[in-house]
Amino acid sequence: MQTEYIKDICTQNGHERCLICGTKNPWSLRLSFDFDGIHSYASFKPHPGLQGYMGIVHGGIISAVLDSAMTNCLFYHSVKAVTGELKVKFIHPVPCSQTAGLRAWIQTSRSPLYIMKSELTLDKRIMAWAEAKFMKLS
Repeated sequence: MQTEYIKDICTQNGHERCLICGTKNPWSLRLSFDFDGIHSYASFKPHPGLQGYMGIVHGGIISAVLDSAMTNCLFYHSVKAVTGELKVKFIHPVPCSQTAGLRAWIQTSRSPLYIMKSELTLDKRIMAWAEAKFMKLS
């Protein structure tokens, strides 16, 4: 039921063409996010077409999937918002050959401002994280 809910929210907001999670974009990575009541989460299976250096996922892709995890978390809270500021910390190189986990949550919310955090993990090891400020759309 949660997955149907989020797809409805994405469709209503025109988000279905998103490069990361869109269902109507032929180039989309088609990440599918779920929600556990606090975190949005998804699996991310990169491929060599997403690499920067040989065998390592490009930092821009990592930034984008971390941002998308936070956006989807807000969707689950019925909030439409845009990223106003994004800070990414790259801790370890992310290999193109392994499936990573993504999760995101709200740190603080004082509408219209939402402070978010997300993590990309591989075998329970944090590979990269992001903090962001989102502004609610009116």
